Amino acid sequence: MYGARTDEGYQLPAVPIRQLDPKFARQVVDDPTGEKPGTIVVDTSQHFLYLVQPGGKALRYGVSLGKAGFGWTGSAVVQWKKKWPTWTPPAEMIQRRPELAKYSAANGGMPPGPENPLGARAMYLYRDGKDTMFRLHGTPEWNSIGKNASSGCVRFINQDIIDLYGRVNGAAPVFVRANLSPAARMTAVSFRTAEPIDAGVPEGAELLK
Repeated sequence: MYGARTDEGYQLPAVPIRQLDPKFARQVVDDPTGEKPGTIVVDTSQHFLYLVQPGGKALRYGVSLGKAGFGWTGSAVVQWKKKWPTWTPPAEMIQRRPELAKYSAANGGMPPGPENPLGARAMYLYRDGKDTMFRLHGTPEWNSIGKNASSGCVRFINQDIIDLYGRVNGAAPVFVRANLSPAARMTAVSFRTAEPIDAGVPEGAELLK
């Protein structure tokens, strides 16, 4: 499941799964979300993402979430997705980290590849027809899974985002919740404190309807 592989012409290294807490490995579990099949739910308290399945089950993935000051909760839909995306850091990030200027939009961004911060796949979240600037994406930093390490996006082991990507074929609803309690489920208003990770949906992305 986490072995080395070739994907779309790119080489993905194996993940040393024995160094990962077993609870963060991809697995089928009883659905704790109460949502309809096809829904994606992120439980930020546990660093889990659930893809609800029929029959009371869910696929559970371990994820990395926003570090202090870069967390968010709310709802969105997966509007676009892209295999091996180009990464284009936004102007705000380049201003803070000038060494990233070589990857600006004017310079064409950072080419796809195993070291690209968006990893093997990216899924772009929209709310009310507008880009939230939040992403579900892969990462070469497998050891960040289960931690708060991102700029607000939801990071996956590359092998896991490839799996999720292949299962989402329409504009799937996404709920990001502080926990899976009934009170958290009632939260409907998006709360955003993260910075954008990129400058927008890259050319060639697939629109989901």
